[in-house]
Amino acid sequence: MYSAATEAAATSHVGPALGSDQPDTSGGAAHATTAAVAAAVQRHGLPPDTATPVDWSGFGTVLPVIAGSPGAGASTLAAVLADVLQLHQLRVLMIDPADPPRSGLLAAARTQGAWLTQPDPHIRIRFSWRAQAVLARLDTALSVIAPGAVPPPRWWRPPVEELHATVVDLGHDPWRVTAHPLAGVGAWLRRGTPQPRPLLVVRPSRPSLLHAEQVLARLAPWVSCAAVTAPAQLVVVGAKRWPDGVAGAAGRRVTALLPDAVFLPLDRDVAAAGVTADVTPPKLRQAITPMLHRWGLLPDTAGTSRRSHTRRRS
Repeated sequence: MYSAATEAAATSHVGPALGSDQPDTSGGAAHATTAAVAAAVQRHGLPPDTATPVDWSGFGTVLPVIAGSPGAGASTLAAVLADVLQLHQLRVLMIDPADPPRSGLLAAARTQGAWLTQPDPHIRIRFSWRAQAVLARLDTALSVIAPGAVPPPRWWRPPVEELHATVVDLGHDPWRVTAHPLAGVGAWLRRGTPQPRPLLVVRPSRPSLLHAEQVLARLAPWVSCAAVTAPAQLVVVGAKRWPDGVAGAAGRRVTALLPDAVFLPLDRDVAAAGVTADVTPPKLRQAITPMLHRWGLLPDTAGTSRRSHTRRRS
């Protein structure tokens, strides 16, 4: 696929005639470079054999956050998840594989780290810090990022001893992510051990639910052949409950996720400023905490408290 893209980019470039003084403004050379980078990067990717589960143990529990529609709030949810986990003293990695101009986590780091060159000289990953969580972000001088130019998962792991969880913000382009999850950013959906737990993010609106249904339909063939893990959790950003008449617009795939939907209430500061280096508001963290407890990702503090109280009484 990527070799074909390279060939197409090369053959579509029509430059100035030999000896002409006119500048080449077609952009074909840039596209050819982008395609070539994608081909080189994907040679370092996961094996295309979908029958073999991916070993995710080095990343802890992988939490891919998929936007069901444009502007659904995937970056907000990713930051909330990471903050809840790190405030419980867990070692967390946040991954932002979006094109830098389209990143929702551009201002999420408190301390900027050093650039690290990755599979290709044109593609870099920067490991920074959001409090105690490591934030890995894509950086490149390329004007266009082809899907295959995003480094595969193994290049995103920082040099730390252990990770409890990895939160991946896949919200920048869900249509592209779900088109070919065996390569590029969609690789974070690959089934494996431990099994990833994808979350689907929507707004409390009929258009958002309609978009989300199409995203799930696009992903369905990959789920049916057991190549990827289907989203099992719906998160609604910007509401405490469904507005009247909205939930009824859900298609059959989204409808299956409605009973267990989690609601992140509207926070006007986050809505206005986006994700910053400040910790996310308590009401957002509290909304998502019970789900993380159910998944076994947070320590059983209530149980510990009960045991301590029993010891004190005895």
